[in-house]
Amino acid sequence: MTSYVNDGSQYIRHLDIVFPDLVRERILAPPLEGRAAIDVHVHIEVGPDGEDHLSPDLREAVSRYFKGDALLPSIDEVADYYRQRSMLAVVFGVDSALTTGQPRIPNSFVVDGARRHPDVLLPFASIDPRRGPDGVAEAEELLAAGEVRGFKFHPNIQQFDPNDRVAYPLYELIESHRSIALFHTGHSGIGAGLPGGGGIRLKHGNPMLIDDVAVDFPHMKIIMAHPSFPWQDEALSVALHKPQVHIDLSGWTPKRFPPQLVVYMKGPLKQQVLFGSDFPLITPDRWIDDFRTLGVGEEIERMILRDNAVALLGLDGG
Repeated sequence: MTSYVNDGSQYIRHLDIVFPDLVRERILAPPLEGRAAIDVHVHIEVGPDGEDHLSPDLREAVSRYFKGDALLPSIDEVADYYRQRSMLAVVFGVDSALTTGQPRIPNSFVVDGARRHPDVLLPFASIDPRRGPDGVAEAEELLAAGEVRGFKFHPNIQQFDPNDRVAYPLYELIESHRSIALFHTGHSGIGAGLPGGGGIRLKHGNPMLIDDVAVDFPHMKIIMAHPSFPWQDEALSVALHKPQVHIDLSGWTPKRFPPQLVVYMKGPLKQQVLFGSDFPLITPDRWIDDFRTLGVGEEIERMILRDNAVALLGLDGG
């Protein structure tokens, strides 16, 4: 196991992880032939009984922020939606129960949905690091069974800094299984416009906090979700400096991408940028239509929409 020594200013990580010689065969390995794109950021918003993981005031605020109709498709409806578009979708809930008091969407529910629709859904789990040993045990069970390909963290709503040592036992497991940690970064539509932002603190979304995580877990694959307003330059710097860090472009229409993000995704970060929509808040149809107005060229378009995700998710056997 990995150990951490407190030297008074930081934790020094002993690199005694032993990686398995063979990657465990995944239960869910969807076919790639004929796939137009891979959407790496798709939310499952309702649980087994149709319950919303957000409180009514937070749901109303996020729907108003994204100017949507508050559509909450079931996991089967999500699968049908992506099947019609010949896309794969990385799906996950957000474990926000400790903050909102709303029912948690069980990771087993997401996994079961992906089992029913293995041709289109790739499951990630979500565990609030504040769950402590119980959360670690759940993650270990999911990873040992090969049930999920990664973990979604939302530091803003889960109320933790990504570099808080409370999360490090989870990261250790993720790294040892060659899995992926996906972090919300930047601004948040959740709580936007409510008094006090609904209690959501934006500071937890600063991508520079993830720089520490990338240093302490150099073999853990990381996705920073969303254009990271107001810290876009910080996100670009972290990804440029740490090659295991990727950026997904979800949550914003590409027409509103900061100019420097477009420059870097066409240049030095072209292999580290991923298509993500943030469905159901933004549809992949709208996102891709707007993306094609940027004129990035066929090669980079193919890399961002599909090929980079294939490599990161290990769908090519890597």
